[in-house]
Amino acid sequence: MKVLITGGAGFIGSHLAERLLERGDEVYIQDDLSTGAMENIQHIKDHPNFHYFLDSITNYQRTAELVDLCDIIYHLAASVGVRLIVESPVKTIETNIRGTEIVLSLAAKKRKRVLLTSTSEVYGKRDQVPFREDDDLVLGPTSKGRWSYACSKAIDEFLAIAYWKEKRVPTVIVRLFNTVGPRQTGRYGMVIPNFARQALEGHDITVYGDGSQSRCFTHVSDAVGAIIAIAEHPEALGEVYNIGSNTEVTILELAERIKHLANSNSRIVFMPYEEAYEEGFEDMMRRVPDISKINRAVGYAPEISLDEILMSVIKDQRARLTGGSGVPAPLAFKA
Repeated sequence: MKVLITGGAGFIGSHLAERLLERGDEVYIQDDLSTGAMENIQHIKDHPNFHYFLDSITNYQRTAELVDLCDIIYHLAASVGVRLIVESPVKTIETNIRGTEIVLSLAAKKRKRVLLTSTSEVYGKRDQVPFREDDDLVLGPTSKGRWSYACSKAIDEFLAIAYWKEKRVPTVIVRLFNTVGPRQTGRYGMVIPNFARQALEGHDITVYGDGSQSRCFTHVSDAVGAIIAIAEHPEALGEVYNIGSNTEVTILELAERIKHLANSNSRIVFMPYEEAYEEGFEDMMRRVPDISKINRAVGYAPEISLDEILMSVIKDQRARLTGGSGVPAPLAFKA
């Protein structure tokens, strides 16, 4: 197939591109590098079936050409990361909503299949776990920029489902829960690469709040496999699926495990949310997905353990610190 990945030079997008190339697809990516990086696709950019365009999805003409060319669109382009969301709420809202609107309107012309990546953030302040796809969403007040990302992605979901119901555009939505692995950076507040780098450098490992908040982490390899499987599943149209792990760990426990696995002498210190982000910042205490729906659909179950995830990130961060790229060797190209 010919595949378009918006945000394809990002952490998840680059892994998705790599997996699709491995199975023989022709892959096109579009990325403005606002949160992605050329480093992420350096090892595949010379592949004969890989084509990249450094451009925003809000460039209507370019996006129209690529959507028209491809059979399926994996729409990953978005403003992501808690720090970016807090610091740039206007960009977050405009990029997420306007970008999705453009992709869906173009896909509607020839009914191209679209997979939209959403986020566990849409569950907001809901405190009953595990989170099911049909649960009510509980968001904070509009005066808190923290919730602009969750709200914009919820609107993206409404748009995708509306295009399916009204215009029969084949859409599928996935809500990703804390996906991590090589190539992810801590630039916008991603916790595991930040902890790994601090531990390797011997700096204090900085835990926000008291560390009792918990998360479930999924290796990018598991997430990408699920994304591809559900995107192509004939009965997934118009549906929403959680993708994640149900292995829960507190952030303090996470810091302790990374310190141990990195053989680090770093101290673990605590920082109030107000110092880390902004006054009145609110966080979710638990974020645990119910993954039974996607398991029933495509047999998805995460295979990579938390310690394996952490070691893969520690190895990647160590390579970056010692001058390596942290990316794998080039794929073996077929003649």
